[in-house]
Amino acid sequence: MALNKALKFPYIIPLLLNKMASILLKSILHYFFLFIISFKTNFDSFMLYLSFIYIFVCMKILLLGEYSRLHNSLKEGLEYWGHQVLLVATGDDFKQYPSDINVASTLSQNYGLNKLGQLVFRLTDYNIFKKEVYKNLKRITPDLKDFDVVQLINEDAFGIYPNDEIKFYRQIFGQNKAAFLSACGEDHHIIDYYNTGKMRYSILNPFKENAALKKEAFFSYKYLTPAYKKLHDYVVEKVQAIIPSDLDYAIPYWHHSKATNLIPNPVNTDRILYNPPVITDKINIFFGINRLSYYKKGSHIILKALKIIETDYPDKVQIILAENLPYASYIQKYNDAHILIDQLYSYDQGYNALEAMAQGKCVLTGAELEFEDYYHLVAPVAVNVLPNVDDLVAKLTDLIAHPEKILALSKRARKFIEQHHNYKTVAQQYLKIWQEYT
Repeated sequence: MALNKALKFPYIIPLLLNKMASILLKSILHYFFLFIISFKTNFDSFMLYLSFIYIFVCMKILLLGEYSRLHNSLKEGLEYWGHQVLLVATGDDFKQYPSDINVASTLSQNYGLNKLGQLVFRLTDYNIFKKEVYKNLKRITPDLKDFDVVQLINEDAFGIYPNDEIKFYRQIFGQNKAAFLSACGEDHHIIDYYNTGKMRYSILNPFKENAALKKEAFFSYKYLTPAYKKLHDYVVEKVQAIIPSDLDYAIPYWHHSKATNLIPNPVNTDRILYNPPVITDKINIFFGINRLSYYKKGSHIILKALKIIETDYPDKVQIILAENLPYASYIQKYNDAHILIDQLYSYDQGYNALEAMAQGKCVLTGAELEFEDYYHLVAPVAVNVLPNVDDLVAKLTDLIAHPEKILALSKRARKFIEQHHNYKTVAQQYLKIWQEYT
């Protein structure tokens, strides 16, 4: 047997070399072709291609977790540039974001088993759904290897027990090349920073102002517990860099030794077409309610303000509400909206707001002075709203009285998304960071 292997080995080498040469040649021809096309069509695209033309072999990239469609859009951008991307996620509960491998709990989707699992949790504090997700992750771990880059959407990428998450990450980090963390959503460092009160307001404000919301506050404050602090410390130690996705996360990480510059959320501007608002009768105002983040989004304030607007302007506005919808249904629901209200306790836009802006909605959300300064804006691209009823009512009243402002904001919003959030150029910003740190 050993002799047969020895005799075959010299013949394998030329085959391997031939295969490698073929891959390299195909890659060179691919990028050369893109280079020629970009040169003929757009000089800016030509410069972008030129800056990355040295990447002849496509990268294998593993994206772990999805909470907003950030990783889906990033995947689409990376694939546009010829890279191989695998997205593993749970779908984020009722939102049902797509992924290549879905590791969500199936027990929670069965009515009877879901009720049983909730009963077990109330009696024992043991979450069988989290354990099922971890079991699903363990099953696929052997196949998640030899990637050039691994990126976590958040240090708590799958919402399972912190110790289980550490065990999963330990295997993933050990069998792949470089790991990165997206500072996107709540984590130990961000909640700790918000808790200091250094920002004028944050998602913790409703809980600080109302002690009765202890149960609702747990999801955020759990990140300050020793188990999540341990998870945070482990991930930060192992990753090459931390990449904030907007100012609400960049500000807490501003002086962190591993934090990079902010890379804006990628938005697929090819998939989302611009649809300028046409107001022929009533102004349609849309708000999507998420019960899991009800107070953090400012829903309690928004619904009070909408009630006032509906009472004051019954012949001028139509209020459209949606609650706990899957992502695809949510997008369909707000198609006819002229105005979309997203959230109140933020300096920058969340992902829902960005996609609505791309479609041409007039969006009321976080668009603070820090945001305007960071992007050097000379005119607003969204309506900044403070977390109080009077401010929201005043901003809506102004738009109802001056509907021409809705169209003007719509045009500026789309231009802003194309300029700063285009999924192809954002993907290149990620590639640049990954290459700098590996």
